[in-house]
Amino acid sequence: MSGIVNCAAYAGGRRVADVRIEDISEVLKQPDRFLWIGLHEPAEDLLRKVQQEFGLHDLAIEDALRAHQRPKLEQYGDSLFIVLRTAQLNREERRIDFGETHFFVGPRYIVSVRHGASLSYVEVRARCEATPQLLAKGPGFALYAVMDFIVDQYFPIVDALEDGLQALEKEIFVEAFSRETTTRIYRLQRDLVEVKRAVSPLVDICNRLMRFDLIPEDTRPYFRDVYDHVIRINEMVDTLRELLTTALEANLSLVAVAQNEVMKKLTGWAAIIAVPTMVAGIYGMNFKFMPELDWRFGYPLVMAVTFGICGVLYARFKRAGWL
Repeated sequence: MSGIVNCAAYAGGRRVADVRIEDISEVLKQPDRFLWIGLHEPAEDLLRKVQQEFGLHDLAIEDALRAHQRPKLEQYGDSLFIVLRTAQLNREERRIDFGETHFFVGPRYIVSVRHGASLSYVEVRARCEATPQLLAKGPGFALYAVMDFIVDQYFPIVDALEDGLQALEKEIFVEAFSRETTTRIYRLQRDLVEVKRAVSPLVDICNRLMRFDLIPEDTRPYFRDVYDHVIRINEMVDTLRELLTTALEANLSLVAVAQNEVMKKLTGWAAIIAVPTMVAGIYGMNFKFMPELDWRFGYPLVMAVTFGICGVLYARFKRAGWL
């Protein structure tokens, strides 16, 4: 059936059979087995069949169908409904693609529903099957394994964002100012906010999973490992956001400094040009009685004074660093 990636029964941590959706209720009659089902963007009729077999809540099924949920954990009777946001780095288009994975977890089953950008969990299942002594702990350990895999996918994304920040810092402090630099700063800021929204709720989710009776006591310490990873990612994102804010302020400050340098040059040249402009304005008023006009050395003296003042101003401005 389309949408089913895996549907298998486990006993003692070992895979004992592939199961059809219609046979789930029969498998659950055997007390030593649990089911691990993986779905990818299933149709509504498939989810409804899964709901009937496990007795899942209508609201949880509705959320799993619609997707576009925030990360959360909800309890419906003896089952948990968990939503996590997945992320993948799209290097070709230089952006982060986000998706969702929904989990239905009960005493003897776990169902994962993937939507959007997400890596397959076949590798996680194979790794769990390779350690039957751990998988024997039941659905709680399977949930930990997939959650750990999802959270670990954020580390290369944060590393890539950190590399982007370092490249921006080089552009800001070494290369000439560009409008594109400011645009990239805001784009990076937006990506960090998206990652923060996806990861931050996981702190509370991990804390609650360590307290739920549905999670066996010997499995709860594994969620502390996921919790530690989430805390590290949160701290890394917060640090990058602070550095990016500082980089933006530095960029704006350098732009202001560059504008001030231009204004200094314009002001210095305007002051120098003002001297001959003033002299030309005085002698261009055509007064009838201007004695120096009839003096033999009048013109050379005026020109010498004009160029002398301009030279003094140029030297002063040059020494002050304005020109």
